[in-house]
Amino acid sequence: MAHESQTDADRRLDAREIDGEPFDDIMSALGSLPADETLVLVNSFELSPLYDVLEERGFEYILHNPSPDLWEMEITHA
Repeated sequence: MAHESQTDADRRLDAREIDGEPFDDIMSALGSLPADETLVLVNSFELSPLYDVLEERGFEYILHNPSPDLWEMEITHA
């Protein structure tokens, strides 16, 4: 059964589909995120090293962990 996201996102980035380290792709997506939009970042594990980076760059986030191998992070400008 496919997981349906319960979040309303203007943009979505699935890090599971990125070959290699996803940091640059994530930062690029955030760099082009308008102030009134939300990016949902999807991954198979918690991206805890990203928390401090987001806060330092002026973003807020909400985490969802609907299953053991699915993490969704809603990211908005603070």
